[in-house]
Amino acid sequence: MAEPDITQMRKFVSPEIIFGVGARLSVANYAKTFGAKKVLIVSDRGVKAAGWLSEVENLLSESDIDWVSFVDVSPNPRVEEVMKGAEFYLAEQCNIIVAIGGGSPMDCAKGIGIVATNGKSIREFQGVDTIFAPIPPLIFIPTTSGTSADVSQFAIISDQRERFKFSIISKAIVPDVALVDPKTASSMDPYLTACTGLDALVHAIEAFVSTGAGPLTDMYALDAIKLIYRNLPLLIADPTDMQLREQVMLGSMKAGLAFSNAILGAVHAMSHSLGGYLDLPHGLCNAMLLEHVIAYNFPNAEERFKIVAQEMNIDIRGLSSKQVMHRLVQQVSILKQQVGITQTLSVNGVTLTDIPVLSEKALIDPCLITNPRPSNKRDLETVYEEAL
Repeated sequence: MAEPDITQMRKFVSPEIIFGVGARLSVANYAKTFGAKKVLIVSDRGVKAAGWLSEVENLLSESDIDWVSFVDVSPNPRVEEVMKGAEFYLAEQCNIIVAIGGGSPMDCAKGIGIVATNGKSIREFQGVDTIFAPIPPLIFIPTTSGTSADVSQFAIISDQRERFKFSIISKAIVPDVALVDPKTASSMDPYLTACTGLDALVHAIEAFVSTGAGPLTDMYALDAIKLIYRNLPLLIADPTDMQLREQVMLGSMKAGLAFSNAILGAVHAMSHSLGGYLDLPHGLCNAMLLEHVIAYNFPNAEERFKIVAQEMNIDIRGLSSKQVMHRLVQQVSILKQQVGITQTLSVNGVTLTDIPVLSEKALIDPCLITNPRPSNKRDLETVYEEAL
């Protein structure tokens, strides 16, 4: 009997997940399970203003769990904020981290955990599997349905001095528990709902066409595409519908499980570069690039993109590959119009002279490794130019 090809085997990592309205309310129980002596709660000012932070603080206090809060987190979490948070964690003698918020507080919380136990600057952990000492237990409560940092092995940190966003990818930063509660996403405005929802859709599509995809990630990616495509426009039209909110949140969670294990592609590599260079919202960056990267990647993953097209209600019977590609790009464009995200790179200040720098930074992003089409600097420049 022939030996199995271990290069075709796939690992799958995920946190313990509690999903549904009310999931957030079990935060104190999980903190006790991990032996909480003092909890560092990482959040931001927007989440604090929405009232979600004080709810977590009260839940911990009611269970006699000591806590301190850290809310100095920018929309794109910065090196300095991670280092400040780690210093605060150590000074307060915390032993557990709870994050409540969107991708920014959750990514910052991961960075704080890394530095608190590994020392050094967070910049030194850029790349894949660079963390050697275990980090504190992480309990995450997402308040957006997009980034999926609550279930992923990714952290994205911004270096403002170099105008550069870098990725840290490691199973060491997969949260221990994700309390995914659709109720917390109800405080998002329609624009943020659209941006984060499109971010989740990109996660699912890129995971499905990734060279790291496999049976375990495919089932989550395809479910996520279907859930987000069908429900996001309806949710934008009726933001108070909790059932729609739950379906989009579920799609986001499944997309996160898919991309955390299959990794991503050129949309995210280029988006990280763009967001770091101009400090733009991550979901917006992804949305502006998506159809252009689909057109670029299509020849190298035709059969996979045909399945994506079918999940987005495109009847591909009798269509040539080129026609399927055009229909898929058109459908993505229509979806973006339906949810109100129609901006281009040039509208956001990107010029032709920026593109060589953006492409250089995107070329070294780990997400590009699993892109279905091998890419050089000129390839990326062309895609950026088409998205202007």
